[in-house]
Formats: sequence, structure tokens, C-alpha cells
Amino acid sequence: MVSHKTFARRMLVAAVGSGAVLLGATVPASAQPVPPNCTAADLAGVMSGVTAATSAYLFTHPPVNDFFTSLGKIPNEQRREALASFLDANPQVKADLGGIRQPAKDFRARCGVGPGPMAEGEG
Repeated sequence: MVSHKTFARRMLVAAVGSGAVLLGATVPASAQPVPPNCTAADLAGVMSGVTAATSAYLFTHPPVNDFFTSLGKIPNEQRREALASFLDANPQVKADLGGIRQPAKDFRARCGVGPGPMAEGEG
């Protein structure tokens, strides 16, 4: 059986250790505060909206859906060129998809996040 002294000592060590971990975690976080509405949860919400709108657009525009589906069969090095050619030939699609992606671009600009994978084909 553990004595009250040993138990108290263990609890003190645990409390000091937990405090050190919390202090170590909060100091860097407070050094660079996250701008309002720029958390990972905010990004996930924005991206889920963009994803849902993209899905709806593709389902309601079968030729565009077919084109993007066909990109999976093209070697990686040719995808960017195929996408650029398609969007140049279909300016309305390019504008529609640009509008759908705009909230993600706005988030990245506001929050100082790099362009990420959504940047390909933007224009």
C-alpha cells in the first residue's frame, strides 16, 4: 500500500509536470496569436463548403464532371496542361469553379496560409 506521503509526492510531481507541459505549450501559442477565424476548425468548415459546392457543380454539369474524372487516367505531368487547356476553352466553367473556390482563397489570404493543393488551376 502507498503511504500518504508517497501519494502526495507523486501528485505534486504530476502537477508540476503537467504545469510545465501546459506552460511550454502556451508560451509559443501566445507568442504568435492566431488571427480570428483562422483556426483549423475554421479551415475545415470553409473547405467542407467548397467541397460540397464543387460536388454539386460537378453533378449538375456532367461534361465537366466527365473531364475531371478523366484526369485520373492522365499521367501527372500532363494533368496541369490538360486542365489549363480545358479551362481556357471553357471560360464559364473556369469562372464558376473560381467562384466556388473563392472562400478558400479568401481564408488563405486572410490567415496567411500558403496556397495549398487548391491552387492548381486557379486563375
